[in-house]
Amino acid sequence: MYRARLKAVFDGAEPRVCAAFWLFGLINNVLYVIILSAALDLVGPNIPKGVVLIADVLPSFLVKLCAPYFIHAVPYPTRIILFTVTSTCGMLLIALTPAYTDGGTISTKMAGVVLASLSSGAGELSFLGLTHFYGPFSLAAWGSGTGGAGLIGAGAYAMATTVFGLSVKSSLLASSLLPVFMLISFFIVLPRGPLRRSAEEKLKANVEGIRTAIEDSAISEAISEDGDDELPTESEDERLLHTISSQHHNSRASPSYFKIFKSNLRRSQSLFFPFMLPLLLVYIAEYTINQGVAPTLLFPIATTPFKHYRAFYPTYNAIYQTGVFISRSSTPFFRIHNLYLPSLLQVLNLLLLTLHALFDFFPNVYIIFGIIFWEGLLGGLVYVNTFAEILDKVPREDREFSLGATSVSDSGGICIAGLLGMALEVWLCGYQVRHGRVYCKQL
Repeated sequence: MYRARLKAVFDGAEPRVCAAFWLFGLINNVLYVIILSAALDLVGPNIPKGVVLIADVLPSFLVKLCAPYFIHAVPYPTRIILFTVTSTCGMLLIALTPAYTDGGTISTKMAGVVLASLSSGAGELSFLGLTHFYGPFSLAAWGSGTGGAGLIGAGAYAMATTVFGLSVKSSLLASSLLPVFMLISFFIVLPRGPLRRSAEEKLKANVEGIRTAIEDSAISEAISEDGDDELPTESEDERLLHTISSQHHNSRASPSYFKIFKSNLRRSQSLFFPFMLPLLLVYIAEYTINQGVAPTLLFPIATTPFKHYRAFYPTYNAIYQTGVFISRSSTPFFRIHNLYLPSLLQVLNLLLLTLHALFDFFPNVYIIFGIIFWEGLLGGLVYVNTFAEILDKVPREDREFSLGATSVSDSGGICIAGLLGMALEVWLCGYQVRHGRVYCKQL
């Protein structure tokens, strides 16, 4: 019975499409997670880790803000190659620059972080746009892959540097090979038929439009009665070729890029309240929790399963990433249509955990574990259901642009939360110390 239900849920899912998009989500996001996991090793203890967060997110945000208006002019195969080269070069720059203890410059490492961030931002809006051609299962696979990136990226870096004893340089060099799987996924695993059919449909529509224009236009040349038999008449196919050539020449002479930009700008405005705003709110709330509040959610060691205060934050992060992975993989089984409800619940989470950091009213850390898991579930639900709603509700001709343009909200939310979080952590820790709780100074 359960097997039949499961089969019905995944009816129509193409295994190669799901595998390719899962890998797209994993590889595109995993470098972001690895860079944040290596923040302490990259900049040392005397520089705020928020510097790494801003360098890892701000370029991605700027790309998502601008690229949807022109990236459609770059074919998908070219984009994938560019993403692979850029992210690989970024990780190599980070890995091969000497450590700060050996005289290496932090600014050089941050330049590598910026390159990886640019690739990740352009990759996210491109792969989300690509789901338009492959249907809802491709979006579900992408969401699951991005959720898996959090768990796999943080876990892989921790295991490489602690369990296997690899150096930071070796671990980062190994991660620079991961973008190659993006090439394999696109050029080998992913069926290219839907993309080719879409290109053919666009070409056919253009040709039909030109042919209709020719048929509707009046023939302006007057052919004399005497020369009727001597002058060859131009065939319809010749007229079609001349018109295509003329239109191509005119399009180069006076492109309508400004009109396309204005049209896309109107589309973006229509996306803000139904899709962009709830995604922005949920990301501001959850990343403010992660960056600003979670480091201060501490208890006496004797009452917890930990031996050191440093263990609290990575444990919270692992629990959060587990919730994100589960909810981002949930669309084949569970859908939400009211995006504002979970976003507002996330804001309540931020308020609740901030109040606890101030007034210490939860009796043990296990309640915090549950709230952090709930936080991850809410964040993942809003992310994947936002794009699922776009696939359902936005007209077909606008979907590719809409999917990419809406992705700016998550990076924008992380940027805002990064700035809020740096100030909030300092204020909360100072308040706790003034009231006799000095745990945040023992990290």
